[in-house]
Amino acid sequence: MSDLHLISHHLCPYVQRAVIVLSEKGIAHRRTYVDLADKPEWFRTLSPLGRVPVLETGGRVLFESQVIAEYLDETTPGSLHPADPLERARHRAWIAFGSETLAAIGRLYNAPDAAAFADAATALRGRLERVAAEVEGPFFAGGAFHLVDGVWGTVFRYFDTLDAIGGFGLMPEDAAMTAWRAAVAARPSVREAPPAGYSARLMDFFCARSSHLGVLAREAFGQAANPL
Repeated sequence: MSDLHLISHHLCPYVQRAVIVLSEKGIAHRRTYVDLADKPEWFRTLSPLGRVPVLETGGRVLFESQVIAEYLDETTPGSLHPADPLERARHRAWIAFGSETLAAIGRLYNAPDAAAFADAATALRGRLERVAAEVEGPFFAGGAFHLVDGVWGTVFRYFDTLDAIGGFGLMPEDAAMTAWRAAVAARPSVREAPPAGYSARLMDFFCARSSHLGVLAREAFGQAANPL
């Protein structure tokens, strides 16, 4: 049995990037899901930041999603990064940009009112337009799937649910960007990264927000019992 133990949360996009690497490289592991709203004491002891993902391996603990993804990639045959050092560094830069885009999505779904939501939507749209200019297609850097594609797959997944709530015009009307989103979504490792029931859980999460998006989600899909 593998000694790799990935500690996860059902909705966390950062966990998904580690799962994508595990899947792409066929790495055996076991997985445990925790409730971040009611963290067990063993998890508080294990995770220095109190966040997921956490990877236990070799009697040690790794935390921070990109650290875990890079470790998994570096310690197994092949690589999900380009061979050229400059191109590899560029991919890592756009991975960091992807992480910041996830934070921008958080600002969108937490925006307290329509004006703040509009500002967050404009900022998020600008980020997506910026990365669109870098896409070669069908994946970020051409025909090969890389770690950067997996990271952005976790970003794009949010828009499937956001689009169901309303036409917010967040994604740029760019052919390469549209094709990239579709290619990444079709990749088995990306498609299967979240656990079963993810879409419904994410919609419930949005409906429970005490925010402008929460109001819109509840209007479209029903009331949440206890808005967050």
